[in-house]
Amino acid sequence: MPRTGVAILTLGLVFGCSPSYSLAGAEPSAAPGKGSMLMATQNGSIYDFTLNDIDGHPRPLSQFKGKVLLLVNTASFCGNTPQYADMEQMYEQYRERGLEILAFPANNFGRQEPGTDQEIKTFCYTKYSLTFPLFSKISVKGADKHPLYRYLTEQSPFPGEVEWNFQKYLVDRQGKVVARYHHRTKPLSDDIVRDVERELAKP
Repeated sequence: MPRTGVAILTLGLVFGCSPSYSLAGAEPSAAPGKGSMLMATQNGSIYDFTLNDIDGHPRPLSQFKGKVLLLVNTASFCGNTPQYADMEQMYEQYRERGLEILAFPANNFGRQEPGTDQEIKTFCYTKYSLTFPLFSKISVKGADKHPLYRYLTEQSPFPGEVEWNFQKYLVDRQGKVVARYHHRTKPLSDDIVRDVERELAKP
C-alpha cells in the first residue's frame, strides 16, 4: 500500500468511532452548557430538565411523564450513525405502547457533529426520515456539559462519563434511569429490546 494510503488508514483508526472503554467511574461535575436549564433533582428524575428541541423551542422532559424513554447522544458523521435507522424502527414498533426515543446531537467525539441545528435536522430527516424527538445540539462531556448529562453521568444509578457517540440510557415510566448501554450496542439488540419490553409491560 502507498505511504499516503497507510497514513489515511492510520488516521482513520485514531479518529474512528469504535474505542473500547470501561463504564466505571465518574469525573467531577462541570458547568452547564448554553441554553441549559437545571432545576431540583430531589426525586432523582429526568423530568426536572428542559432542553431546546431541534427548532429551538424549549421542551420540558416532564412532557414525557409516563413514557419509557431511550436517551441517545448522537452524531451525523460517526461509524455508529446508521443506528439512527434502528432507532426509528424501534420507535415505529413500540411508540404506541409508550416508548419515546430522545436524540441529543453532540460534537464531543471526533468532531463528528460539526453542523448547525438546521443542518443536523436536514440530514436526519432526509437520510433517516426520523419521527422521534430530535433536540438541539448540546455537550455531553467536558466543561460545558449539559445539566441533563451531568445528572446522567454523575447522579444517576449508572455514573460514568459518556465515552462516544450513541451511548444509551433507558428511563422507566417514573423518570428513573434503569439501564445504560455501550455505544456499540445497537438499539435492536437482544439486551435493549428485552429491557424495553420489560419496562413497557409495567404500569
